[in-house]
Amino acid sequence: MARGARGRPPAHTPARSEISQQTSLGATYVRALMRSQLRAALAALTALLALVGTLPLLFSLPRVDAGPLVWVGLGVVVYPVMWLIARRYVVRAERNEADFTGLVTEQSPPE
Repeated sequence: MARGARGRPPAHTPARSEISQQTSLGATYVRALMRSQLRAALAALTALLALVGTLPLLFSLPRVDAGPLVWVGLGVVVYPVMWLIARRYVVRAERNEADFTGLVTEQSPPE
């Protein structure tokens, strides 16, 4: 180790200390996580609203015998699609949190 290198502060302060010290950079990190989680939630909500919102329009179309088709649509088609939307949201939220955790736990590069 070179002389004087021991007393020198690290060139890059880890994100964890920025967050725990509540600096403006730490607040920016947390806001970025919250924004990415909000985007994922709004995308899931938009997809859900598109699915559920179009059902009344679909069922109001003139048909000969729409009774069984309505129940097939509600019972067979809607629930798997809702499950896929929810699963995609969970995967996206977990990825956002993993990315944030990786940023927070990242060590400063050796000098």
